[in-house]
Amino acid sequence: MERRKALELLLASSLGLLLSKDSRAAEQKNRHRILFFSRSVLFEHPVIKRKGDQLSFAEKILCDLGKTAGIEVECTKNGEVFLGDLDKYDTFVSYTCGNPDHLAKADSLDHTPPLTREGRERLLRAVAAGKGFVAIHPGVWLLPEAAGGDCIGHGSQQLATMRVTSPAFPGMGGAGNSFSLMEEWFSLHKFAKDIHVILVQDCQGMDTKTAANKRCYDRPPFPATWCRMYEKGRVFYTSMGHREDVWTNPLFQQILMGGLSWALGDVKAEIPPNLEQVAPEAEKTGLSPSPK
Repeated sequence: MERRKALELLLASSLGLLLSKDSRAAEQKNRHRILFFSRSVLFEHPVIKRKGDQLSFAEKILCDLGKTAGIEVECTKNGEVFLGDLDKYDTFVSYTCGNPDHLAKADSLDHTPPLTREGRERLLRAVAAGKGFVAIHPGVWLLPEAAGGDCIGHGSQQLATMRVTSPAFPGMGGAGNSFSLMEEWFSLHKFAKDIHVILVQDCQGMDTKTAANKRCYDRPPFPATWCRMYEKGRVFYTSMGHREDVWTNPLFQQILMGGLSWALGDVKAEIPPNLEQVAPEAEKTGLSPSPK
C-alpha cells in the first residue's frame, strides 16, 4: 500500500511538471485550443456518455487537465463541426466509435449530426497540413490512415502488461520498464511501418479461453501506444481509455498529456520508426478481422 501511494505521488508530481511550468508563464503564452470529438455509433462508451447537457466523465477530466496545461478544450459530438473553421484548433482529439462509414450515418447512439465525407476529408487535410491528431481507444477508427493502425476487436476486460519501448517519450517518466492495468484491450493490426512504438502489449498470461479472447489475445506482442508523423501533422494513439478508473489513473493521464503535448508541438521527442525492433511479429494474428 505504501509503495502504491508513493508511486501515485511520483506520477502526480511528474504530471504536474509536464503540464505546467508556472502560472505566470501559462498566462503569458497563447493558449492552445483543441477539439475533443466523441460521436458514438457502434457503441457509446460509459466514459463518454453524457447525462443531459453535462459533459461526460472523460470530457470533464480532459478539460481539467487542459486547464492545468493552459489548453482550452472544446468538446463536441456534432459531426458538422468539421464543416466549419478548423484553423482555430491546434489539435483534434478523437474518442469516436465507428469507422468513417458508420460515423456518416444519420442515426447515432448519442443522437448527434453525422460526420460527412466532406467534413472528414477536411479534417484529414488539416492534419496533413500540420494540425495535431490524438486518438484514444476506439478513436483510431476516425482517421486510421493518419493514425497508422486499425482494430481487430477486443475480448473481455482483464489485466494486461504494457512494456515501455520508448522511455524518453514525453509522459513516460515514472512508468518504469512495464506496468499492468485492468482494461478493455483492443487487438490492433495494419501498422504503418513508420510508427514509433511507445508501449507494446504483451499478451502472455492473458485469458484466451473464450473465442473472442483467443481471437484477440492469442498473438505475439503488438503496439498499443505509438506516435508518427502524417505528412506535417503529429499523430499520437493509445488503446487505453475504456474504464473510469483508467481515466483517473495518474499514469494514464501522464501518458495521454505527454502525447497531447507532443502533438501540439510543445515538447520535442526523437521518434524513429521502431516497429521491427520492438514488435517484429505484430501482424502475426493468424486471424481475419471481423467486419465493421
